[in-house]
Amino acid sequence: MPLSLPFPTCKFLLLLFHVVLLCTLLFPIPTHETETTLVAPIFKDKSTNLFTLSVNLKTPLRRTNLFIDLGFFFPWIICDANYNSSSFRQIPTNDHCSSCDDVGMGGLSCSNCSMFNPPDPACNPNIFVCDGNPEDPLGKGLPSIGRGLALIDTLALPTTTNNSSILGPLIPISNFTSYSPQLFKALPKHITGLASFVRSKLSLQTQFSTALSTPNIVSLCFPSSPKLNGPGLAFFGSNGPYYALSSSSSKIDLSKFLTYTPLIVNPVAFGDTKINYRMAQLLLTLVWNLPFSKLSELFVKEATSSPFNLRVTTPLKPFNVCYHAPDLTITTAGPSVPTVDLVLHEKDVVWRIVGANSMVRVKNKNGVNLWCLGFVDGGVKNNLVNEKHNQKTPIVIGGKQLEDNLIQFDIESDRFGFTSSLLSRSLSCTNLALLKK
Repeated sequence: MPLSLPFPTCKFLLLLFHVVLLCTLLFPIPTHETETTLVAPIFKDKSTNLFTLSVNLKTPLRRTNLFIDLGFFFPWIICDANYNSSSFRQIPTNDHCSSCDDVGMGGLSCSNCSMFNPPDPACNPNIFVCDGNPEDPLGKGLPSIGRGLALIDTLALPTTTNNSSILGPLIPISNFTSYSPQLFKALPKHITGLASFVRSKLSLQTQFSTALSTPNIVSLCFPSSPKLNGPGLAFFGSNGPYYALSSSSSKIDLSKFLTYTPLIVNPVAFGDTKINYRMAQLLLTLVWNLPFSKLSELFVKEATSSPFNLRVTTPLKPFNVCYHAPDLTITTAGPSVPTVDLVLHEKDVVWRIVGANSMVRVKNKNGVNLWCLGFVDGGVKNNLVNEKHNQKTPIVIGGKQLEDNLIQFDIESDRFGFTSSLLSRSLSCTNLALLKK
């Protein structure tokens, strides 16, 4: 993955991807500029725990749900013979593919569209068009997962200055689309594509920024529950304010809670992990380049001591550390367990992970009732990172750790912002509202 942070790589459920046939969606630049912040709702799927971004796509505009991925190079959407839009087109080029570079698709190739199977609905066999071979999203050395055509279409989102039912201008965006039965069997039925947020010209935030002349910034707030309690939000093109409503209906700007650390391309092994239960007392320290098993070992050791006094039980796969659920005290920030502090580029720059983000509830009809440590081992041995990009950080920050946290990718300033858990402030991502400044 090209986008990495100086701590375990953020990753969502990439294991859902098997065979992918991709073709790019680009969108025409609007004829007028806007200084408003674009917004899109983020939902959590109940059956898969995947996060989706809801956008308005095609002509006429249709609601489209895209799976959110922080590590995949190419955004995509279904592009089969049933693709129905009056505004989409291919990107013609010469046999040297020069036009593909001109539209920001460096590294892509071109070919005669008649070579594709299934055939593109708008194929003209007499011209060369831009295409590409996406990388293996699993990082497991799979053979080529297919080549896809580049297309142009339209997209629109609401803005923070308008009512949420009013759409802003048509927005340019680069997406890769996919049609793979194996892939879509693993995804919820309502998901028809993927939204990419990596550091690249094809990411959603970069394309919005280029088209609308807005800052290359995206902020994401992932809800911890499905649609029942409302969505989280994604903000494009602004570093704030991001308003949330408290229980007393007062307006709170979450951007004031953001802490920043440098955003770098390649991960480096600096920073510590602190596991503690009191702000003033540092109990344990773990350097990130230690094995993942060390984090589990230190967590268990601290959880055994006062005030937790917890005893591990037989874990349920894929987890390594589990506790009987009745033994844990539940707070507004989740189960009471040792907090995990990610110490970043400076000792006072700490991302605190509370029980709601570190523990996963496991309960079934067979009487299993557990809380399990929810961190993912990202070691190369387990192939959860891509050796191609030299990512060997041993612990992966995944969707569970990001729930009810506001995070920001500020490409303009090469920095990553985070609030830590909003639950600790008696807030959540579902408290976000489209309020005027």
